Amino acid sequence: MLLFALLVSLSFFFGHFIAADIEPGVLMALRFALASVMLWGLLWWLGVRPVWARFWRFALIGALMAIYFITMFEALGRTTAVSTAAVFTLTPLMAAGYGWLILRQTTGPWVFSALLIGAIGAVWVIFRADLAALMRFEIGAGEAIFFFGALAHAAVPALLRRYCQDVSPLQSSFGTTLGALLVTLVYAAPEAVVTAFAELPARVWWVLAYLTIVTTALTFFLLQYASKRLPPAKVMAYTYLVPSWVVLWEISAGRWPAALILLGVAATLVALFMLLRAEAPARKTL
Repeated sequence: MLLFALLVSLSFFFGHFIAADIEPGVLMALRFALASVMLWGLLWWLGVRPVWARFWRFALIGALMAIYFITMFEALGRTTAVSTAAVFTLTPLMAAGYGWLILRQTTGPWVFSALLIGAIGAVWVIFRADLAALMRFEIGAGEAIFFFGALAHAAVPALLRRYCQDVSPLQSSFGTTLGALLVTLVYAAPEAVVTAFAELPARVWWVLAYLTIVTTALTFFLLQYASKRLPPAKVMAYTYLVPSWVVLWEISAGRWPAALILLGVAATLVALFMLLRAEAPARKTL
């Protein structure tokens, strides 16, 4: 999940550069199509059969991932990468709720406190460290759009743990990627027909390659591997690192966030360390 957070943060950073170049649905359709072919080839090379039984579960999880990715790129065209990443850090608290609803997993006081601190830090960044805007609940259009994507993404770990324990991470990665492709094709078909693919700038294809290889195939695998070994809230807790990484990428590009916004990022880091401390006693008993 540490690697997951690093790789996902780059997708926010890169996605911000091409958000105006291509429709999000079309980009995601290309991404899932290429990733499905790549994962199918990997399954064939390893001699592992795809799982078609109860394919509805892969379609459901894939649909949630498709919603997440499409809303992310819709949001990146309307707000900053740091703010979008901050919305993403609300997912651990949401995941804890899904963990109780789907798996009946309870969250202890220490873990819940950590999730709450992380959520407060995220809200601080989302409202750009403006208390007046927070009191008036003036949330930007990009942040509002991506909130629903984060809500969809937060359900994934609990659903994976409930419905995909009988398949390997690679098999479930292929199934969910294919499911995401089928859902995205329905959404993106009208825009795909009128898109001039030959006229797209080279940066779109470079970002597409990264999204396909790294933040589709690889991160799907990492998420599904972790979801079988950690509670949903703990899986999503590592997303608290994402805004910190995005801030570092933004600084490397010469864009410094406001100092007060960094306080919110710091709160998400405190939440992560609290969750790691809560995990430590369990590891010692193994």
